[in-house]
Formats: sequence, C-alpha cells, structure tokens
Amino acid sequence: MSERLASPMRRALILAPFGAHDLKRLRALAHVAHESWLRSRRLYAPEELAERINRDGIDCLVLEPDFVFDEVFERAPMLRFVGVCRGSVGNVDVEAATRCGVLVVNTPSRNARAVAEHTLGLMLALARRIVEGHNYVARGDWLNPTEPYATMRGSELGGKTLGIVGLGAIGRELARVCAAMGMDVTAYDPYAGEPSADVRMLALGELMARADFVCVHAPATPETRGLLSAEMLAMMKPTAFLVSAADPSVVARAPLVEALRAHRIAGAAFDVFETHPVAPDNPLLSLDNVVLSPHVGGATGETVERHSRAMADDLLRYWDGERPLNLVNPGAWETRERDG
Repeated sequence: MSERLASPMRRALILAPFGAHDLKRLRALAHVAHESWLRSRRLYAPEELAERINRDGIDCLVLEPDFVFDEVFERAPMLRFVGVCRGSVGNVDVEAATRCGVLVVNTPSRNARAVAEHTLGLMLALARRIVEGHNYVARGDWLNPTEPYATMRGSELGGKTLGIVGLGAIGRELARVCAAMGMDVTAYDPYAGEPSADVRMLALGELMARADFVCVHAPATPETRGLLSAEMLAMMKPTAFLVSAADPSVVARAPLVEALRAHRIAGAAFDVFETHPVAPDNPLLSLDNVVLSPHVGGATGETVERHSRAMADDLLRYWDGERPLNLVNPGAWETRERDG
C-alpha cells in the first residue's frame, strides 16, 4: 500500500463492537467515533441515522445489527462506505447503496469457529443430557446417588455419523473438529467445492437416513426454504438428533415439532428462531427433548477481533484508493472508478 497520511476530512462512525488495536489503527488516519451497540443497547432508526451522519459529516459507517435502508442513502449523500461486521448483509439495502455509489463491505467467516464450537456444544448437550442433568441437580432431585447412572445414560460422539447440511465456512470448521473427535463426517451441499479428505459428500436423503447428528448450516435462500421437509425429516433414525444454527426457514417447523413431540427422533437443539426473543407460544418451549440457546453461536470475543481486523484492513485499503477485499457491490466501485 502507498504511504498513508491522516486526513481531517475522514470521519467514521463505528456502531459495532470493535477491537482496541484496530480502533487505534484507524484513529491514526481519521476521526473515528466508536459507539458499540453492546454498550448503548440501542439501534438507530433510519431517520436518526441519516441525521447523525449528516450532522457529524460521516463518510464511513461501520455497523453490526443496525439497519441501513434506502432512505438513509438518499438523505445522507456524504456517506461513501458502509461496513457490515457480519457475513450476511441483509440489514443493508445493497441495491440502494450501489445506486448512490456507496461501497458495502462485509466480514465473511468472522464467526465460523465460534458457531462451529457452539454447535459441537449443543451436540454434546443432547448426547450427554447436560441441561437435563443440571436441572436435576439444581432442583434438588438427586437424592439417590446411583439413579442418574440408569436414567441419564448418554452416548459418545466418537464413532457416530455426523451429517452437515451446508458445507460453508461453519460447516467445514465443524467437519474438521468432529473428524478429530473420531466421527464419520458426511455432508450435503450442491455448491460446495472440493471437501477435505475427512468428509464424504452424500445426497440429502442418504445423509438424513445415515446421520446420528444432522447439523444445519445452510444459508437462507429461496432454494433452501423448507429444504428439510417432512419427507426428509421422516428419514431420520429414531435415535438421531438435529442441531440447527441456520435460519429457521431451512427446516419445516411443524413436521419437526410433530416428530419431536412423538419422539420419532431423539431430540433437537436450536440457536436461531423466527423471532428474537422466542415468542411465548413457540411450540419448542413445551418440548422435553430440545435444547435452546438465545442466538449466541457467534457471540465470542474472538469473533469481534476477527471482524475488527478484517474491517479495519478494508477501510485502510479504501482510504489508500484500493478496492476493498470483501466488497459486496462491485458496481459501486466501478461507478467510482468511472467518475474518478
């Protein structure tokens, strides 16, 4: 990169949690305001965000869960760069950004390790009945010292078959970890590149029938909506578990709830739901063979460090006049290049 010079004209607003080291790198070159939503516990309304950008002369905005709709781009003409500290950019109107010549940059794979490890934790919780055991002890029900050996006997992961639906960054990391534990790793993903030697690619139906653990990491697309249909769920073994850290649209909920309630599969665990928090009438809350976690699969300090480093690198590229590595809308860059 060329020699960097600080510019009083550069003003960035970072609303995402961000590593101190990477904040320091950016503040050496620009005025950077950092207001993490984790501390403020607030998300901006579109009109408030546009007003803030205009008032403070912000040209670079970095966020995580905040939404940036078309009206923000229309009302804040100074804005030139939006960084999304997530893999998905569904909270940003990318089409409007491109139309207004605003670059949109994301941080793919920032939480792959975290979500893979969380998925493994959910698998272990199901197989070893960890949540049930905790509640049993905490309620004071452990009166007979030997009773849990008979009533809470679990199973080991080693030697079991893992079926991963969606072999992206998270799926590949989960495959690596579970193969090291001695699991037989299979996967379904029609768009995956060459898998590692530890992974066998199968048709979806065959995977559902073979797997002791079906772990869902497919992205939410029109093609994956209802991918795990009633027909696919019916192929699972009665001893099998389903674990999903994917968008709930991928799994047909009504047939899954019916299968869990009738114990046609052994159990399931979920980290993502239709609503956050979970609606009080969600049928999963009434089942005794599920483990639920509050969408925290990617919530680690290491995830923040990874997205901070990737976003800071791309901001520095942008300030050097170079194309960001994780640019989502190349059309905006091409417009910028044509306009000089």
